Amino acid sequence: MPPQPAAAVQLSDLGSYQSAVRLVLTHDLITATRPRPGTLEAVLRWADQLAKDLRDVLGYTLIATTRQVRLIRRLDALDPTQTTIFTAKSGRPFDRRRLAYLCLFLASFSRSRVEISLADLVRAFTPTANAIDGLGFDPVVGAHKAAVVDVLDWLADRGALRLSDGSVEAWTADTDRGDALYDVDHDICAVLFRPARPVQHLTSAAGLLDATFTSARRAAQREAAAQRAARALAEHPVVYYAQVEPEVAEALRQPGGVAESLARLTGLAVERRAEGVLLADAGGRFTDRPFPGRGGAVNRAAGLLLAKIADVLEDPDQRPSLLPLPPEAADQRDLLERIDAALPLAGVVTELAWTAPAEEVADFERMRRPAEPGSPDAGGAEPDGPGVPGSAAAAEPAMLPFIADSELRGMIADLYDEVGAASFTVSWQHDPRGLLSAAVAFLADLRLLRPVPGGALVLPAAARYRNIKLALPVRHAEGQLALDLFGATGDAGGTGDTGGTGDTGGAGDFRSDGDG
Repeated sequence: MPPQPAAAVQLSDLGSYQSAVRLVLTHDLITATRPRPGTLEAVLRWADQLAKDLRDVLGYTLIATTRQVRLIRRLDALDPTQTTIFTAKSGRPFDRRRLAYLCLFLASFSRSRVEISLADLVRAFTPTANAIDGLGFDPVVGAHKAAVVDVLDWLADRGALRLSDGSVEAWTADTDRGDALYDVDHDICAVLFRPARPVQHLTSAAGLLDATFTSARRAAQREAAAQRAARALAEHPVVYYAQVEPEVAEALRQPGGVAESLARLTGLAVERRAEGVLLADAGGRFTDRPFPGRGGAVNRAAGLLLAKIADVLEDPDQRPSLLPLPPEAADQRDLLERIDAALPLAGVVTELAWTAPAEEVADFERMRRPAEPGSPDAGGAEPDGPGVPGSAAAAEPAMLPFIADSELRGMIADLYDEVGAASFTVSWQHDPRGLLSAAVAFLADLRLLRPVPGGALVLPAAARYRNIKLALPVRHAEGQLALDLFGATGDAGGTGDTGGTGDTGGAGDFRSDGDG
């Protein structure tokens, strides 16, 4: 029996409670002023019930005090789409330099100091930065100073630092004479960075993932699978059964189970189809990437590109090739290997170092090769029980339509001819290839396309957007063209790893059994 969230919440208060849940899941940190005044009080009203439900349904830990609320997530997988939490005021994601400076700044704050000047802070972290190959800090280099300013703004926005005197602009203009004085909130600094293990003792990024001990009892295994399923559904725009573990897929398939519990917790609507399940958000507030809609040029181009792809798939004279969908576990292994290739090991204390347990290494190796017939991975009999039911077994890879790069380039060229290059803003009007790359990457983040060598696979949820059309001659104040959506039902939810929602779905139809 799955946990029943909001069991003690009156029906008249359910909307308010669900709003508090969404706020906690979509913001990395809630304070008296962030994201806006009044939010902290609205969440603290439900702190006890929130802590219980988020723990029971998702396995998350809620830290709630009178001054801040922070949700500590359990990571089942690395997610390269979760970048929006670390962004500058300009909206540009943090690069590696800024992320490194942020970590060094947090490490520089001494508990004994309640305030620190910018000059002292830079003086403290400069030797450490210069000791790291490829990083460094030089106050005469404009790019280095800009990175420091972005990090300070990020910390100040979350209340970790509060400017009490001077200005960052004065320091930027003259690092010798200009200065700024900050008050340090150590409590907020402590909750901003809560890794699963000490990062200085990791030999692999896999050590940042959840490794909570689970009893071998069947009930405990089912509960752990249900929580992994709930986390996947909450953190991603759509979950495809073919890409997750069999026990996770089985938990998501159960009517009245994980998906419905999460729907009651968040106030979103469940959409089930043959290929997977998603949470639809009619209000569009449970995401950091609203789609489709009146976004920028990349958002609009992505929507129109899906319409072009739908035309190809529905044309009886065109038969796109079908290729197998690569398993998500293989993507994880490749991502881990790329991260680990750049992991500094010089300062790791061997005796304290974390390494992947033998069973995890075996899992990684198993995910890289096909399952043999009759093995548990192929849905055969388990050593201690009957075979996995067909609905939960690791089935053959899904065969999906393949759109070649040449076809995608032709589609974007047609869009430029149809609506005019100027409609894609100054940034992209002379760069159709760049806009195509950005649009495909955006759709991949939304789990609508899956880039593969030579092109992209069309994922099932992309069919929800097959009726997108460009609304002409409608123009808005900024002179950008809008999208006309037929049968709009809202965005699909999915929260990000450290707050701010991670991905979205949108309007249209998600192909079901019997659909073409």
